[in-house]
Amino acid sequence: MSVPLVITAAITGSVTAAQDTPHLPISWDAIVEEAVTSWRAGAAIIHLHARDEDGVPTQDPQIYQQLVERIRKRECDAILNLSTGSAGGRAELDERTECLELEPELATLDCGSMNFGDQRVFNNPFDFLRRSAAKMSAHGVLPEIEVFDAGMIANGRRLIDEGLIKGPGVWQLCLGVKGGAPADLETFAHLVGRLPEGAFWSALGVGRHQLEVNLLTLAASGHVRTGLEDNIYYRRGELATSNAQLVQRIVRLAEELGRPVASPADARSLLALGPEQDP
Repeated sequence: MSVPLVITAAITGSVTAAQDTPHLPISWDAIVEEAVTSWRAGAAIIHLHARDEDGVPTQDPQIYQQLVERIRKRECDAILNLSTGSAGGRAELDERTECLELEPELATLDCGSMNFGDQRVFNNPFDFLRRSAAKMSAHGVLPEIEVFDAGMIANGRRLIDEGLIKGPGVWQLCLGVKGGAPADLETFAHLVGRLPEGAFWSALGVGRHQLEVNLLTLAASGHVRTGLEDNIYYRRGELATSNAQLVQRIVRLAEELGRPVASPADARSLLALGPEQDP
């Protein structure tokens, strides 16, 4: 029997801007609506970035709390995966993990430093990774180890070896970012081959590589991330109208392959999370 496919919807991010597409949710109401409609379309996990009242990315934990509470009030039971990224370079290291005090079920852990595009270095020194992993453990948060190149897999495995993350871990392979691993078959196969045996893994492709990586991941029995954070187009020259539209495409592809789509309850079981708790 096929393992249910866990779909993650990354709905807004901290890099894509309103001028890139009119369909990007940047207000709190729009972020909540996109989270709910993506869940209804088939996403078991919502990867959540926060934006302030002006739509500027932020790591303010009070804003995260507002978003989480509003999503839950819509009876959405998707797993909420909070970003501990830098809000596009705006947040200092330890500000990035203040949202962990909300005790989400899942949060990202970007497992190394890298050039990110042409202007920015995404700074994640190993001591910060240790502190972040320890804080996640203390708050009962499952880390999603984000990987932008093979060295980040080595860092993640090191955290597992040090007992800071329970192995074999939950991994998100991020391909196609300028400065990171390219989105090609050889790199994809190499990264998957470097993961610990039995690891839960998902993959994403940035920009025009989104659908390519989605298809590779489905063929390799991994799990899939899609959404406007990673790519704003449905096909070449045609903007995606919503995150739900991108999720629905993955659902159709999974049906063609005879792979059931995981509900949030299925995803919690696969990730060894307990039943959802009231916020």
